[in-house]
Amino acid sequence: MVADKGKKVKLTEKGEEENSEQIDKDLVLSIEKLQEIQDELEKINEEASEEVLEVEQKYNEVRRPVYDKRKDIIKKIPDFWLTAFLSHPALGDLLTEEDQKIFKHITSLEVEDFKDLKSGYSITFNFNPNPYFEDSKLTKTFTFHDEGTKITATQIKWKEGMGLPNGVNHEKKGNKRQLAEESFFTWFTDAHQKDDMDEIHDEVAEIIKEDLWPNPLTYFNNEADEEDFDGDEEIKIAWL
Repeated sequence: MVADKGKKVKLTEKGEEENSEQIDKDLVLSIEKLQEIQDELEKINEEASEEVLEVEQKYNEVRRPVYDKRKDIIKKIPDFWLTAFLSHPALGDLLTEEDQKIFKHITSLEVEDFKDLKSGYSITFNFNPNPYFEDSKLTKTFTFHDEGTKITATQIKWKEGMGLPNGVNHEKKGNKRQLAEESFFTWFTDAHQKDDMDEIHDEVAEIIKEDLWPNPLTYFNNEADEEDFDGDEEIKIAWL
């Protein structure tokens, strides 16, 4: 009887081991099949992304002449871009008093994607002849590489006696916004202080490209909903 019980225990243990091994095999097999499905989904997503990019590139070409017509009309409206910037709940805080004087000379703002959208884009401010710098345009370019983002910008040629405007920190009074302490134009000069490619997040560029540029009239007319932006989060000009 004791021997029979011993055999039963051994058989039970052996059965449990075999069952456990089978469960492990089933689990591994299920995970492998799941990975195959995920790989298939990833391939479909990549194909979809490529097709979306192709469509977006097509409509970028369709939009271009319309943007050109918009630019011609904006040129006839005094201080359009200055007003749009100042009315923007995030960008308006970045302009010093002296910056605002310079912005009065802006004739147009252009955001242009590279032909291959995955490669990058540029943001260009065009200016009338002005007493501040020699340049007729200031451009900041973002080029995407596998290693990271390469940023280049116009090196501003300031006229004699001119340079980066210094802001003065004023207390808010009533509805008046607090003026910036650092010039918006450091956005261009800081690009020359970092030559290596890195994972760089330029929040100002993203706001200009994705929010201001598509419909600046909303901000010129001061119709934007400020709740879309967190007023407690201050955007510093620590671009890089």
